[in-house]
Amino acid sequence: MIQRVAGRIQGPAAAQARPRQGQGGDFGALLQQELAKCEQPVQSVAFSKHAISRAEERGIQVTPHLMDQLAGSVVRAQAKGATNILAMDAEKAFIINVPNAKVITAITQEEMRESVFTNIDGAVFL
Repeated sequence: MIQRVAGRIQGPAAAQARPRQGQGGDFGALLQQELAKCEQPVQSVAFSKHAISRAEERGIQVTPHLMDQLAGSVVRAQAKGATNILAMDAEKAFIINVPNAKVITAITQEEMRESVFTNIDGAVFL
């Protein structure tokens, strides 16, 4: 029989009604930690010296919009566990080292036709 005494449950159901201590911690605190991870600022992407020279040689304009797209590609690749990705659209492509958020090289559409991309473990469309 379950008895209520001053707002407390007693009896066999009491064990089920009480929150379990020490098994996985406080759900609210864990939820807040996970939400904080999602709200971290987007990591900026840097260009290596090689990538800067390739972009200049190939006439690839690095705009703030492009930088935002590349940063978004890094975030999406990190979520999937990728380490080196090909981020591309119809006109240009970039090889990016995801852990360092660094563009390794930049390629134009003409060069994409002749290229074989190696040592990548993901592709992201801009």
